[in-house]
Amino acid sequence: MRRVEFTKVAASGNDFIIVELKATQSNSKNLAKNICDRRYGVGADGLLVLEKSRVADVRMRIFNADGTEAEMCGNGARCVGLWLKSKVIKIETKAGIIEARVLGENVKIKLTDSKDYKAGLPIKINDRELKINFINTGVPHAVIFVEGIEHIDVSNLGRQIRYYECFAPSGTNVDFVEAVDNDTIKVRTYERGVEDETLACGTGAAAGAIVFGLQFSGAKAKKYKINVRTQGGETLKICFHKNKDKITDIWLEGKVKIVCKGDYYV
Repeated sequence: MRRVEFTKVAASGNDFIIVELKATQSNSKNLAKNICDRRYGVGADGLLVLEKSRVADVRMRIFNADGTEAEMCGNGARCVGLWLKSKVIKIETKAGIIEARVLGENVKIKLTDSKDYKAGLPIKINDRELKINFINTGVPHAVIFVEGIEHIDVSNLGRQIRYYECFAPSGTNVDFVEAVDNDTIKVRTYERGVEDETLACGTGAAAGAIVFGLQFSGAKAKKYKINVRTQGGETLKICFHKNKDKITDIWLEGKVKIVCKGDYYV
């Protein structure tokens, strides 16, 4: 067997395994499925494979627990920021270059500008019509505003919406959002690749905050700071600038914790 050194890091309840691998060293998809298994592996929502980059300090590849590769992961990028122990770093992802700033146990990252915003897309689930808002914050997200978020069957509804035909072929993450006040929301997320609800999702928190800002604040240009309460109990901070329907300068901030280090045998 071959030994792979790993570090497990958690951001707001979203947990990841970080490894440094060359492209020739391992089949990362199979490694992700095995090492993320919560009974027979280390257990995590995803695997973060770090490689050398020609355009940034490091290249981050994101593999979900089912082995599929994602373009971007906000909480994953924050975990890598803490792991690298640099105050300011740049991380190459498939969604673009992400800047990370480490402030003690808090890590904030600057996301790529959001795109593909569409409001009020009608879909039918269980003979009931829902209005879905779509936005890409590095990865695709369907955002649904609800009341009584604690009673939402996130796993069941999220799974049906995630595979809905208008999001084919790659599917979408699904965020259920409830407004608390003018600058605070609650978000619960069904993540594709994990194929279940996670305790937090960085790009999902950003998606919920941005759509909240777009739909409930008028057309006036404004800088926002939205508090996002996650299912894991932590409150993430999302800051961005809105000018009409254009969103720029998006920052995600929250706590990150190194859980453990060890050797995994392939």
